[in-house]
Amino acid sequence: MRIDILTLFPAMFQGPFSESIIKRAVEKGAVELVLHDIRDYSEDKHRRVDDYPFGGGAGMVMQIGPIARAIEKLQSERSYDEVIFMTPDGVRFDQKEANRLSLSGNLIILCGHYKGVDQRVRDHYITREISIGDFVLSGGELAAAAVVDAVVRVLPGVIGDETSALTDSFQDNLLAPPVYTRPSDFRGWKVPDVLLSGHDKRIDEWREKQALERTRRLRPDLLDE
Repeated sequence: MRIDILTLFPAMFQGPFSESIIKRAVEKGAVELVLHDIRDYSEDKHRRVDDYPFGGGAGMVMQIGPIARAIEKLQSERSYDEVIFMTPDGVRFDQKEANRLSLSGNLIILCGHYKGVDQRVRDHYITREISIGDFVLSGGELAAAAVVDAVVRVLPGVIGDETSALTDSFQDNLLAPPVYTRPSDFRGWKVPDVLLSGHDKRIDEWREKQALERTRRLRPDLLDE
C-alpha cells in the first residue's frame, strides 16, 4: 500500500510516522508513506496557496490550483483507490472504514487548513470525505495521522500477533474486554480467577461476557448497529 499525503505542514507527521507501529510497517515494506508540501505546487513566487473567499467572510480558503496540480501529478504516475479529504463535515471515521481502507492499493489524503478548500476540489477530485469527530482542528494533519495509524495497524504482517488487531474494540461492534498482566495480586487487587484457570473455553466465555457488558454500559449505541 502507498499513501500520499498532501499537506501544508509535512513536519507535523515526523513524530507519528517515525515511531511505533507505523515505523515498523514502513520498515517491513507493508506501507509506503509519502509527504507532499502543497506549497511546492504553487505558481506564486511567494508559494502562496490561499486567498480570500468570494462573497466575503472571515478566514482564508485554500486555492484549487496547487491542490489540482498535486493530485493530477500523482494520478498521472499511478492509480489510486481513493482521494480522501480530511474535514469536520465528512463521514465519521470508524473501525469498519479503517478495515475497508486497509484493503486499498494506493490512497491520497488531502489535509485541509484555514477555512477549508475551494469547493471545486471537493466536487471534482475528492472521492471520500472523512471526519474523526464533531470538532474542528487547526488543520487536517492530526486527523490524517490518526487515520493512517488505524489503517496501517490492520495491514497483514504489521502487528506481530495478527489476532491482536482482530480483538480490538469495535471490530465486532463491541468494546474490548478488560485485560490484566503480572502480578496477579497487586496491593490486594486481584486478577479474576478465571483468567488464571488455564481453561480456554471459560476464559473465552468470560471475555465475551465482559465485552458485551462494557459495550452495553459505555457504548450502547454500538449494539443498535
